[in-house]
Amino acid sequence: MAHPLQLGFQDAASPIMEELLHFHDHALMAVFLISALVLYIISTLMTTKLSNTNTIDAQEIEMVWTIMPAIILIVIALPSLRILYLMDEISSPDITVKTIGHQWYWSYEYSDFTDLNFDSYMVPSKDLSPGQFRLLEVDNRMTTPIGMATRTLITAEDVLHSWAVPALGVKIDAIPGRLNQTSFLISRPGVYYGQCSEICGANHSFMPIVIESIPMKEFLSWTSSASSSM
Repeated sequence: MAHPLQLGFQDAASPIMEELLHFHDHALMAVFLISALVLYIISTLMTTKLSNTNTIDAQEIEMVWTIMPAIILIVIALPSLRILYLMDEISSPDITVKTIGHQWYWSYEYSDFTDLNFDSYMVPSKDLSPGQFRLLEVDNRMTTPIGMATRTLITAEDVLHSWAVPALGVKIDAIPGRLNQTSFLISRPGVYYGQCSEICGANHSFMPIVIESIPMKEFLSWTSSASSSM
């Protein structure tokens, strides 16, 4: 859950988000070292009046400033490509959930269970219970079991939307007439919040996403009760 004055990411709740956090630290260290080196060179040139004529036309320096950026790009790009392929890898999911974006709510369909589909609307501020978050709570949460690979098929009925849950490292566009997919595995129980991340109209800010991760036994009980009540 995000909090005021937060400078970093939310705590990771999935293996993909853990990889993204590691890559963020890795890239930030490279940026810090490059910035420190550039500032050092600038300060040296500003405070030193003497110059070495042997380095003015030196091929060695030209080779260094040509090769070093290429090496830096490779060091940053390789971990990024690894994460990119991990995020696109969807093999043998345990559960498939179809997500449909509307103006301005989400619909969920559990294709592995009979007659389990529901709409998820934001709870108005006047109807919130103590402990619930304003503009983030919904009436029907998407529920998944802990430690199970979940595939999400995402589309939209009207305009562009984007289904994003920061703690899971998930953000994928919901496009009318097109079916996008992503997968995630939640590693610990909890409630994870997200929001539509594509400007989709007047109430764009009022279509939150809530995912609740529970043990498999409780999930099976939830599917049974949800199928009979929805």
